[in-house]
Amino acid sequence: MSSSGFNFKRSFKISGYLLLAESFFLLSALAIEIIYKEGAASGFITAICVSIFLGIAGVFAGKNAPHDFSKREGSVIVTCTWIVFTLIGMLPFLISGSIPDFTNAFFETMSGFTTTGASILENIDQHPHSILFWRSLMQWIGGLGIIVITMALLPLFGLTSVQLFSAEAAGPTKDKIHPKVSETAKRLFLIYVVLTVLETLLLKAAGMNWFDAVCHSFSTIATGGFSTKQASIAYWNSPVIEYITIFFMVFSGVNLSLYYFLVKLKGKKVFKNEELKYYFLILLAFTVLISIANIDFTQKATWESFEETTRESLFVVCSIMTTTGYTTYDYMQWQPFTWIMLLTLMISGGSSGSTSGGIKVVRVVLVFKFCYYELKRMIHPNAVFPVRYNGHAVRDEVITRVVAFALLYCILILMGILILSFNGLGFMESVSGMIACLSDVGPGLGDFGPAGSFADIPVFTKWFLSLVMLVGRLELFTVLLIFTPAFWKK
Repeated sequence: MSSSGFNFKRSFKISGYLLLAESFFLLSALAIEIIYKEGAASGFITAICVSIFLGIAGVFAGKNAPHDFSKREGSVIVTCTWIVFTLIGMLPFLISGSIPDFTNAFFETMSGFTTTGASILENIDQHPHSILFWRSLMQWIGGLGIIVITMALLPLFGLTSVQLFSAEAAGPTKDKIHPKVSETAKRLFLIYVVLTVLETLLLKAAGMNWFDAVCHSFSTIATGGFSTKQASIAYWNSPVIEYITIFFMVFSGVNLSLYYFLVKLKGKKVFKNEELKYYFLILLAFTVLISIANIDFTQKATWESFEETTRESLFVVCSIMTTTGYTTYDYMQWQPFTWIMLLTLMISGGSSGSTSGGIKVVRVVLVFKFCYYELKRMIHPNAVFPVRYNGHAVRDEVITRVVAFALLYCILILMGILILSFNGLGFMESVSGMIACLSDVGPGLGDFGPAGSFADIPVFTKWFLSLVMLVGRLELFTVLLIFTPAFWKK
C-alpha cells in the first residue's frame, strides 16, 4: 500500500491501545460499585471484558505496523475511537438497567464523552453511585480528550502523534508547550489533574461529601455539567459552593497552556494574551447586562437581593459561556432578552485550548477584526490593514480557515434547525437544541431548559443530535472530512 493509502493495520493497533485505556477507566468505576454494592457490577465487568478483548485484538491485528500515519488516518482513528468508546461506555447503563433503551444509552454516553451534558435522565438521584461516577468520569476523559489523556499516560504513538493531537485538540491553534507532542500531552494532563484535585478539596471543605466533590470536579474541570443530583448545583443551596464552581468553570474555560506558562514564570505571555482579555471582558459584560435585566426595580434594593441576583446571573453566564451547563436557577423565568444573550454565549464558547465548546473566543475576535479591517479597506482601498493578534500579523491562510470555520458553524446550525423542526420540535427547541449540542453546552431553551430534558424527543432526533455533539467536540472538520469523496482519494 502506498504512503498515501489508508493503512488499517496502523489504525487497529492504535485503536487497540486506546480501548485498553478505556478498560482502565471502567475499572475505576467498578471499584466504586464494589464499595457501594448497588447491583451495577455486571454492566461494568461486561464493558471491561469487551474493551480488553477488542483492545488486545486490535493490537495483534496491527502487529508490526509502522508508527507513522497520515492526517487522513488521524481523522478516522479519532472519530472511530470516540464512537467505539461510546458504544462500550454505554454498556454499564444498558446492563444495569439505569438506561435500558439503546438509543437513550448511546445519547447519554455520547453527551458524556463530548462534555455536552444534555441528559435524558429525569431521576438522577436514584441511580447507583457507580453509574453517577461513570457519567462524571466520561466527561473528565472527554474534556481533555481521549487521545490526549492516553497519549500522556501511554506514549505509544510515535513521532507523528501530532496528527492525532491536532484532530482531537480544541481550537484553531494547538499550543505545543514542548517539542514532543507526547510531552505536551503530559504537561496538559498534569495541569488538568491539579485543577481537579484543587476543586475537589475546596468542594469538600464547602460541604459536599467526597463522592459528590470528586464527581462535580470531574464535570466542572471538563466543562461538562453532569451532576449527581437532579437539581444540579442548586441542590446544596450554598453560595460558597456556587462561587467555588464559578471560579473553576471560569478558569477551565481558559487555555490550559497558559497555566504552564504561568508556572514557568512567563507571565508576560499570559497577561498579554488577547483571547484571555476578551474572554474575561465578554464574561463581565454579559454578567452586568443580564444582572441589570434581572433586577426587580419595584422592590427596595438590599445587599442580599443584589448579591443573589448578581450571583445567579454570573453563575449562568459562566456556565453557558464555558459550555459547562450547570444550573442553579431556571433562566427560562428570565426575560426573553436574556435568552438571546445566552444563545450568543453558547455559540461563542470559551478559549481555544480549553475544555469548552463553541466557536472559541479567538475565532470570534479574529472574525470581527477581519470584518472591521475589510470596512476600512473599502474606505482606503490602497491601504494595507493586516489583522494582528497578540502583536503579530495573522497570515491570510489562517484568517481564511477561521472565517471558513465560523461560516460552516453557522451553516450547520441553520441546517440542524431545519432538520429538528422538520422532525417535530418547536422553534425554540430546534434553535436552542442545535446550538446547545453543536457547542456542547447541554441545556438549551424551552423544553430543553434547566428544568427540562432530552428524554421525550424522537429517536431520530437523538441520533442526529448525538452526531452533532461529536462533530462539535471534534471541531467540525475532523468528522465532516470523512464524508467527502476527496478525503478517500489517494
